[in-house]
Amino acid sequence: MLNKTFLFFCELAVCWITASCAIAQEAKFQSRQVTPAGEYTFGIEGPAVDGSGNLYVVNFGKPGTIGKLPAGASQSELFAVLPEGSVGNAIRFDRDGRMFVADYKKHNIFLVSADGKDVETYFHSDDFNQPNDMTIATDGTIYASDPHWKQHDGQVWRIGKSSDGAVTGERMIADRHMSTTNGIDLSPDGKTLYVGESDTREIWSYRIDGSHLLSPTLVKRFDDFDIDGLRTDTAGDLFVARILKGTIAVLNPQGKLKREIPLNAREPTNLAFGGPDGKTVFVTQRKGGFVESFRTDRPGRETCLRACSERK
Repeated sequence: MLNKTFLFFCELAVCWITASCAIAQEAKFQSRQVTPAGEYTFGIEGPAVDGSGNLYVVNFGKPGTIGKLPAGASQSELFAVLPEGSVGNAIRFDRDGRMFVADYKKHNIFLVSADGKDVETYFHSDDFNQPNDMTIATDGTIYASDPHWKQHDGQVWRIGKSSDGAVTGERMIADRHMSTTNGIDLSPDGKTLYVGESDTREIWSYRIDGSHLLSPTLVKRFDDFDIDGLRTDTAGDLFVARILKGTIAVLNPQGKLKREIPLNAREPTNLAFGGPDGKTVFVTQRKGGFVESFRTDRPGRETCLRACSERK
């Protein structure tokens, strides 16, 4: 069950933001291209929106960079350059507005300063296959998917601060063997972790108990096309990138398909909620190297957590 108190305060905070902003009325679930084709490489991924509504996407112009699309703009600009040899695959913001970037090449999780000039290693492990996607809990814990594409398997990492303030990470223990772990996100109450597996086109849910992933449940198996990134909204619905099909599938928490949103290109890699009210979904498109967006009916989970934090 969703935490009703959580949802109440989320909706309250989002309503406060909405009331203070003039939001253009757009038709829901109709996607449009918002950046020029070719701004980003074939590795376009990891979209995330900060508290000011700016969108950040990895691999702007060349690998190893981060692009920034300022709120309301139609062209991206260079925001940051990662250390030599590092290539980002995911970006996430915690509730304090800190930017984390998963570097799949050099097995790092970076912490990037607000101006993009300083990139420091937050966590590194030689035991990573390749940190792929991330989600962040209310308490700042990072959950990272870690696929091994050649072996067709994967794992999930839990990364956070210990009682003495040191950053530690560990591979989580699951009650089942995982395939190529990819898209990942939490339920609104933070108790359930959703993990997509690309090889099998399956999405699984797990109950989180410290470093253990318990009660594995198959949420959805798609019969065709691949799946990539996924995000949840405040109702617990899952938005799933159907790469090669060119849609975003919307599932309820039990896995029932509610709708499929057609996109402008066939290879969506990931998505992020943003906009003044949290109801704009930005999608990274590998085919064409651009970002498109559509309006939806509820804000994203992460947008809501940020809004609640700002109101405190």
